[in-house]
Amino acid sequence: MNSVNEFPVDTVLRFLQGINRHDVDRLAESMTEDHVFIDSLGHSVSGRETMRSGWRGYFAFCPDYWVSHEEIFPSGQRVAVFGAAGGTLAADGKLPSENIWRTSAAWLAIVEGGLVKQWRVYADNKPVYDILARSKPLPDP
Repeated sequence: MNSVNEFPVDTVLRFLQGINRHDVDRLAESMTEDHVFIDSLGHSVSGRETMRSGWRGYFAFCPDYWVSHEEIFPSGQRVAVFGAAGGTLAADGKLPSENIWRTSAAWLAIVEGGLVKQWRVYADNKPVYDILARSKPLPDP
């Protein structure tokens, strides 16, 4: 599946496809063993197996999560992707319409040997935070 001679853009497109298919194993196979994921707040998670679990958890949290790309700019082993992300935050096993979100997003990938070594997210997560704030139960008086 992975080729050392593979173009970095092809690697990133395969990674995006894995996200949209919610194919955690495909995502893991597309990562280096020492893969680093950096979220939009700058928090990082390291390791392929840790991220395999992380993606499983995220797809449970947002079962219809999707990403799209409008522009892709490669520069050596770095690939910048500009597009959007969205989905619906699950609530009690359901996907209520009031929990649908969408935001512009960008990602920066560093590709090594046909695998994603680093995946960094740049996105405004306010729509997600607003949904989470609305869905928190009020404290008892």
